[in-house]
Amino acid sequence: MVFEAPSHASDESSAVLVDSAEIPGGGQLHLVRQGGDFEILFGDEQLMGSWAYRSEEALATLTFERLGQVSPSILIGGLGMGFTLAAARNALPMSATVVVAELVPKVVSWANGPLAHIFGESLADPRVSLELRDVHDVIVEKAGRFDAILLDVDNGPDALVNLANERLYCSWGLRAAHSALRPGGILSVWSAYPDQAFSGRLQQAGFSVEEVLVDSDGTEQEPPHTIWFAAKQS
Repeated sequence: MVFEAPSHASDESSAVLVDSAEIPGGGQLHLVRQGGDFEILFGDEQLMGSWAYRSEEALATLTFERLGQVSPSILIGGLGMGFTLAAARNALPMSATVVVAELVPKVVSWANGPLAHIFGESLADPRVSLELRDVHDVIVEKAGRFDAILLDVDNGPDALVNLANERLYCSWGLRAAHSALRPGGILSVWSAYPDQAFSGRLQQAGFSVEEVLVDSDGTEQEPPHTIWFAAKQS
C-alpha cells in the first residue's frame, strides 16, 4: 500500500506502509515511512511524525518545570513515538516512577521494531513501567497516586482515535483525573489545536489552568500546538 508523501518531505519517493494496528473498539493506525522519517496515521489523519516532536517533549519538560517535585510519580497516557517519555526520562531524577499506559499493543511492537532507533533505551529504564490498557482505567483506579498525568492519546480533547476517550475529556473524566492527582499535582493535555470549551471544563473540574502554545517542528511554518497545564490546588 502506498500513501501520499508527508508535506515536509524533501525527496520524491513514495510514503510506504510499514504496518497497521487494530485499535480496541474499532479503527486502525498506520505506521508509514517516508525516506528516513516515520508517521502514524489514523485513517488520513496524521497523529504524529518523527520530524515534529518539540511539543511532545514540551508536554513533559514544561510539566516538570511547574511541578517542582523531588521524586514524582508520573502517568503518561499514550506511548506514541516515545518523545514525551524520553523527555520525562531526561528531566526526572532516578527516584521518580513513570507509568505509561498504551491501549494499542502494536504500538509497543513498533517501539521495539521499526521505531527502535527513536525509542532507544526508554522502555528499558528501571523507572518506567508499561501497562497495555486504557489510561482512563488507570486514572479511575489510582486515587491520589500521581504527581502528574500527561495525556497525548488524540489530536486534541475530542476523542478522534477512540470514542471511549471522550471519558478523559468530559467533566466527570476530568474530575477523575483531579482525584488521581496528589495535592499540587498537574494534569497536562496535548492538542494540535486550541479549544476554549475544554479550558472551561478544566476550570469547572477544580483546576487552575494555564494554556501554552508550542511550535511543533521548529520552523514556525505550521500552526502551534496547544498544551493545557491544569494544577490541582494544594
